[in-house]
Amino acid sequence: MNKQESRIGIDIGGTFTDLIYQDEFGNTKAVKVPTTPLNPDQGCINAVKQAKIDDIGKVSYFLHATTVGLNALLERKGAVVGVLTTMGFRDTLEIGRGDRMEMYNLKWVPPKPLVPRKLRQGIKERILHDGTVKTPLERKYITEALKVFKKNKVNAIAVIYLHSYTNPVHEIETLRILREEGFTGKVSLSHQVTGEYREYERTTTTVIDAFVSGRMGDYLDRIKNKLHQIGFKGTSLITKSGGGSMTFKDANGTLVQTIMSGPVAGAEGAAELSRTLNLGDLITVDVGGTSFDTCLILNGQPKLMHQGEIIGMPVQMPWVDVRSIGAGGGSIAYVDEGGLLKVGPHSAGAMPGPACYGKGGTLPTITDAACILGMLGKGELASGLHLDKKKSISSIQPLADQLTLSVPEVAQGIIRIAVSSMANTIREITIENGIDPREMKLIAYGGAGSLFTDSLLEELQMTDTVLPPFAGNFSAWGLLGTDILYAKSLTKKILLSDDYSNILNTVLNTMFSDLKSRLEEETSIQYETSLDIRYKGQEHALTLKIENDRGKIGLSPKEIRTKFEKEYRKIYSTNLSNPLEIVSIRVALRKSLSKRLLKSSRTIKSLQKKETIEAYSFNKNKFMAFSILKRSELEIGKKVKGPVILTEATTTTYIDANTSFVLNESGCVFIAKNYK
Repeated sequence: MNKQESRIGIDIGGTFTDLIYQDEFGNTKAVKVPTTPLNPDQGCINAVKQAKIDDIGKVSYFLHATTVGLNALLERKGAVVGVLTTMGFRDTLEIGRGDRMEMYNLKWVPPKPLVPRKLRQGIKERILHDGTVKTPLERKYITEALKVFKKNKVNAIAVIYLHSYTNPVHEIETLRILREEGFTGKVSLSHQVTGEYREYERTTTTVIDAFVSGRMGDYLDRIKNKLHQIGFKGTSLITKSGGGSMTFKDANGTLVQTIMSGPVAGAEGAAELSRTLNLGDLITVDVGGTSFDTCLILNGQPKLMHQGEIIGMPVQMPWVDVRSIGAGGGSIAYVDEGGLLKVGPHSAGAMPGPACYGKGGTLPTITDAACILGMLGKGELASGLHLDKKKSISSIQPLADQLTLSVPEVAQGIIRIAVSSMANTIREITIENGIDPREMKLIAYGGAGSLFTDSLLEELQMTDTVLPPFAGNFSAWGLLGTDILYAKSLTKKILLSDDYSNILNTVLNTMFSDLKSRLEEETSIQYETSLDIRYKGQEHALTLKIENDRGKIGLSPKEIRTKFEKEYRKIYSTNLSNPLEIVSIRVALRKSLSKRLLKSSRTIKSLQKKETIEAYSFNKNKFMAFSILKRSELEIGKKVKGPVILTEATTTTYIDANTSFVLNESGCVFIAKNYK
């Protein structure tokens, strides 16, 4: 039998921590345990222990996805950061771009900077746009700034000097001085965090990198130490916001790259399935305890941006375009001041959780609504949870009294409102970008993703959903196939003339050499190159992936112009006669883990005793009998008609009337809606 490296994937969500373990022969085990919000690394270790891995010392990889860094930003609970910047630029963080996030909101207030003005210190130094040193760095300004930082208990410093991406000599010297002066905390240098221009974006990204170190640095070290204590000797990796993974050691150098680690893992898994099974373009539906996340999978890859945004601040780095809203299983329903029923974004989280969990929660949630409507079958969930329907009724009764409706009517309203919000988010990434969702498939995962796809299909006039293997733990499953990725970007203006390739390939050689210095071995490495190109005189550029020969580009200016104009016309329906210029260069080295061994679900030829439950049909607008089937007992290739509640260890799938499904030999369940 073929072998692969054994690996563990763990995704920490707001309510549950999910684990997938796969040994060298492809045997797979799934575990779901409650998240421990105050100590998430302990929940991670709890999941590993519950998996009861025979010999953890022989496991090759530990792959991780987490929202710890993201939560630090959302809650504004990170390091106390001090900023050292070129004199005259201390207010860059606060001035921003001058545009408004909410154009028509007259009461809109810009987000408060992560660093107050007194902790943003100007340093006498100046480097010009071409890398020339105009004003040498003066040490006394740094020592004076350190006195202010020590007085205010600063434990992380962001160093952002003008044009340091062209010449980082002053930032490197500043780090040396800080260490000589006794500062031992995290120091984020902007040229290492992002090598691109645009001063505001580079500033916010570097500040965020320093800020999240207050939680993320110790967090990764704690996990690594606890894994070592239970015998793990392999390589620890964490997913990056732009896809791929990096070692814990590299992550501690640029923590900002882990901000969207959690949501990206599922998108990576969906992309892998799309490529492996030729599923075509997909829309991900990931519903956990606190949020609904969605992403486009186009041509077998997650849609990638080169800048994201969190709490109103740009983050200048590769960024899988995952959109999130507060519509998870624990999202709380309420009646607003105008008497309207609303759902989210606040969540009951892991503790106390929905009322039906019986852990002390009393507020009505989406899970409570689903429980009342029978969408969760008998209510036997992962981690031994048994839902208490009476507690769900008690939680929703006050809303029913306010709205003068019955409890089931309010529960229906909660589900419909949640689905409507999810559908609107999907429209943002599809219809608003000229993409027709009706030509795509949904792929549903997460603890509650497959509860809502039937209604989402109806709302979006779509027909097909893919339910992947280990759907409830699919983000953890996606981790197991994540490539190790070393990436770097650099702003370098190069006119696309006849001799452009000599200049470009010299820069590429330097950039790839830097990346290769981080590798333990150079075997089975893929070289990737992208260029940001624009018409000369324009402000914004298009990013084009360019073919290369081990990092060297041989395309003529004419060939690149043809490629650029094809993409430009596709977006803007026109082309210009202006010369082209390269603005930024993006390179990556990709090392793939050994291909995973996928095993199909077993076939059960003898039908088990049929069970039913009264559940609400949104298609028929009434309560009716739903069959309860176990996913493990489905026959491969046999079409089954709804209404059905399909159960498995880590999730429950709601399949309404007028919908059918079939188990494929790949282990995926293909669900199709019939509108006739």
